[in-house]
Amino acid sequence: MKLFSCLLLSLFVCVPVLAEEPVDLDMVNKIRDEGFHRSKVMETLQYLTEEIGPRITNSPSQRVANEWTRSQLEEWGLKNSDIEAWGEFGRGWSFDKCVVQLVTPDSIPLFALPKAWTPGTDGPVRGEAIRVTIKKTEDIEKYKGKLKGKILLINDARKVKIDNNPIFHRHSPDDLCGLEEFPIPRDRNSDPYASYRKRVALSKAVREFYIEEGVLAVIELSSRDAGVIRVTGQRSYAIGEDPGPPQLAMITEHYNRLVRAVGDDQKVELEIDVQATFHEENPVAHNTIAEIPGSSKRKEVVMLGGHLDSWHCGTGATDNGAGVAVAMEAMRILAAIDFKPKRTIRVALWTGEEQGLLGSRNYVKNHFATRPEVTDEKELELPGFLRKTTWPIMPSNDYEKFSAYYNLDNGSGKIRGIYCQENSAVKPIFEAWLKPFEDLGADTVSLRNTGSTDHVPFDRVGLPGFQFIQDPLEYFGRTHHSHLDVYDRLQRDDLIQASIVMASFVYHTAMRDDLMPRKPMPREPEWSKEKKEESADEE
Repeated sequence: MKLFSCLLLSLFVCVPVLAEEPVDLDMVNKIRDEGFHRSKVMETLQYLTEEIGPRITNSPSQRVANEWTRSQLEEWGLKNSDIEAWGEFGRGWSFDKCVVQLVTPDSIPLFALPKAWTPGTDGPVRGEAIRVTIKKTEDIEKYKGKLKGKILLINDARKVKIDNNPIFHRHSPDDLCGLEEFPIPRDRNSDPYASYRKRVALSKAVREFYIEEGVLAVIELSSRDAGVIRVTGQRSYAIGEDPGPPQLAMITEHYNRLVRAVGDDQKVELEIDVQATFHEENPVAHNTIAEIPGSSKRKEVVMLGGHLDSWHCGTGATDNGAGVAVAMEAMRILAAIDFKPKRTIRVALWTGEEQGLLGSRNYVKNHFATRPEVTDEKELELPGFLRKTTWPIMPSNDYEKFSAYYNLDNGSGKIRGIYCQENSAVKPIFEAWLKPFEDLGADTVSLRNTGSTDHVPFDRVGLPGFQFIQDPLEYFGRTHHSHLDVYDRLQRDDLIQASIVMASFVYHTAMRDDLMPRKPMPREPEWSKEKKEESADEE
């Protein structure tokens, strides 16, 4: 019965809708030929990840990556290549060394890495490890006067379970059919970031407390088991800000042992040596931009891209060197076949994505649409992406000349389709454009929204912005924000396929008679209006 149901689902959900949208199969053939037989996507990735390495926003390596991608795109024949400032970010950061040693009760090396924007230790330091639990500001009081010179273990031990599920996964037909089913959105009657704001406020209060106490270092638990270190950063990148004590993430299996030993009233002593550097010479951050200029509709723009910045624990291969290399390769393919588009095609390689889509958010603000400036002092203390959304949206002159933005940022997996972001009018267009790639596994068009990538700033101001559906592979299970995010985890064939599909989508968008259809302009939600009215009444 289950098999029969799946077959019915395939018949009635997955059958493509025949569309009148034109598809230039001659150009598709040229794109496939260039992409399959002369691809440079892996060359690009090897240089980006192994010659340049990890690319923390505003670090020296990230700035090298900006210049190298710009010059590479220019070498391939693109025009107007530029490293475009998007605004003030703050200081960069890098590290050269991290050694953690258990000294007492045994002497063994422990595996840990520093969080970004954490200071170094100025040589090896030793201290006693203790377990602390601070889940609310009231918890701070019980530790006052007790933490000087201590190394804090701030998480409970986590039970390690045998995982019988495969880490590596490709979307099955049932998975893709499920993505074509549209879930009715839940009612939203409150600020979705409210709890996150509270966590940020608590984190700031705790950091200030650690500084006052003279804490030697802080160690947290990696969110992955099996020896994987998953670590991101703390939000102390404002120039001149005191970052507090060094903070590190440790593999689960070593961290659990420390917690058990402390819980058994054993004295646990650690030695830590972290060499880290803040780079404060230039607080302004940049995106890499390059174009294939248009002809008859050259003032209209089609965009594609991925984020150039990465975390430091690996070399930023699947997150998001893959997306950057695919976008660059799509542009190389179009330049190599001497394509003369109607509309200008612009590639953007963003920075600051890992800190809240900052490069793309500011690009949209600088070029297409703004919102009223935030004036509340409490809001201004928060990172930009956590501030309450202001209304109305105020489009610029270029707003109506924008067609679409295509993004790739879910690892190294091949493209299996695309999310429409609830834009029903683009569904038959995308279905037609995917038909020539059914033999490559790309045939799913989902009306669902997806978030957390650089298409979101476009979508939030009513511009067509899209993220492709990708095979997950081992992205979230193993490589995402971990020390295993390196060149060897990349899938060559998948990336070649993705480059070809992206090039074709960009080509057809640039050559359409009309701009891509748009959803209705976003409107302020009712809960936000009600909140404003309540605040006005209180005043």
